[in-house]
Amino acid sequence: MTYDIIVKNCWVFNSFLKKFIFNDVAIKDGKFAYIAPNIQSDSAKIIDGNNAYMIPGLIDIHMHIESSMSIPYCFAYSALPWGTTTVVADPHEIANVAGKEGILFFLSQQTPLDIFYGIPSSVPSTNPNLETTKGIIGVDEVKELLDDPRIVCLGEVMNFHDVCYEENSLSANIIKACKEKRFQMPLEGHCPKIDGEQLQTFIYKGISADHTHQTYKSVYEKISNGMFLEIQRKSMTKEVIDCLIENNFYEYFCFVTDDVMADKLCYGHLNELVALAIKMGMPKEMAIYCATFTSARRMHLDDRGAIAPGRIADFILLDDIDNFKIKKVYKKGIDVSNLTHKQLPNIPEKFLNSLHCKMATIADFQVRLDGNEALCNIMAIEPHSTFTHHQQRWLKIKDGILDKEDLSLITIFERYGKSQDIAYGLVANALKKQGAIASSWAHDHHNVLVLGNNNEDMVLAQNELLKMQGGFVVVKDHQVIARCVLKIGGIVTSKPIEELGKDLEKVREAIKALGYEHDNEIMSIATLSLLVSPTLKISDKGLVLTKEQKIINLVEEVK
Repeated sequence: MTYDIIVKNCWVFNSFLKKFIFNDVAIKDGKFAYIAPNIQSDSAKIIDGNNAYMIPGLIDIHMHIESSMSIPYCFAYSALPWGTTTVVADPHEIANVAGKEGILFFLSQQTPLDIFYGIPSSVPSTNPNLETTKGIIGVDEVKELLDDPRIVCLGEVMNFHDVCYEENSLSANIIKACKEKRFQMPLEGHCPKIDGEQLQTFIYKGISADHTHQTYKSVYEKISNGMFLEIQRKSMTKEVIDCLIENNFYEYFCFVTDDVMADKLCYGHLNELVALAIKMGMPKEMAIYCATFTSARRMHLDDRGAIAPGRIADFILLDDIDNFKIKKVYKKGIDVSNLTHKQLPNIPEKFLNSLHCKMATIADFQVRLDGNEALCNIMAIEPHSTFTHHQQRWLKIKDGILDKEDLSLITIFERYGKSQDIAYGLVANALKKQGAIASSWAHDHHNVLVLGNNNEDMVLAQNELLKMQGGFVVVKDHQVIARCVLKIGGIVTSKPIEELGKDLEKVREAIKALGYEHDNEIMSIATLSLLVSPTLKISDKGLVLTKEQKIINLVEEVK
């Protein structure tokens, strides 16, 4: 056989033996063809690996492109240099703000990165009685999307209650449709803090993976019950990594990014998790295995994930394997380490100017009550997760207006022009200095979220956000100190990641300047509205106890 390319003098990772072997690798028609010592060819292009480590391209099977706040085209050019050559994206954020048309817009973009998709299973994440979204993905939409070969899984099923306890719910019917049309297709799950009989019921219904925040106990229980785990950065604690190593769980998990924002994508992607796993004591061979082979196998992407005959020639050359230092990245045998953008896709007008709610006034940030004091339900932020816990506290009422005291007010404005509802909540452990933050990037319903402790600042932040038609605005001392514009559906932009990252970094620093303390300030704020994440969250319909899927009042009692 004649070859197009021969990569010589490399320590080649063998995924089946889980070890490195010094070999040459021949490539033909963009696929690996022959792996052996001293391969000879008169016509092939020679790439001298110079004793580098050669590993398969990284495969990220659970991520959301919208978390980069960019479109697939721009995301691809930023992820490839970090060694990510294939992703499986769940586009449920664009589906929430634009429905099936938003998904098709993402699918239509041609990218140098291989992007497969999961069908959004939870749009909305709960149901229209608990939150308002622009789009709803129902059984008919699912059946249509199942005909597309780029669809490889059902995206994370988040509505645990409906799956387990409502036989005729939308989630249950979507699962049924997937099983009937593609019975071997993976069904992805979202089940934080679910265990025991409830967990096994969820698995019984067909959900076979989870990517949420894990502990030693949850890892052991879920894998013991046949669940595949997708380990993201926030789950990479010492106890979790120790559990995976001690129990030799390498066949039952992979690493995923889930959410990487633009200011972080400028510095790394899935490669950072592999490097961290090695640093935390995982054998380097197994860390690589669980970012390539187990990922591909989970999604039945059997043409990649290993350096073996017939597989797509996606690979990375590493200078320093212990620190996972990337020398070159190749896609189908072509060097893609320094790709530059060509021509951006056209952005349909219907995805722009999508925020349709009123300009706020001071009165919109006042909770009016009769009486002297009120017992209030409060969302308390946890600094190391996107969870909140539920508190109750008596607050004074002054001149007919509830006194926030040291708390922050969170307000949700319905943005799709369906009801114009406004909902209110109180948040502990939020802003310690006077100011406000407004955002249309509010998981998963993406209504307009305003968080603050100064009414004038909250008005300015909300008004500026509507003028921008999407993104983030941070206000301090009655001045806008940072902004990031996201005009496409109010959640993404076609701006280059490098520029977007700088804007977002300024937003992050501005939020910190208001005294907001969290491992990931932006995601923490954005998930105060995520109704499938424990414990108390908020939508345009009001405060929601997420496990019970029940709306509760801000004020329980007035004296």
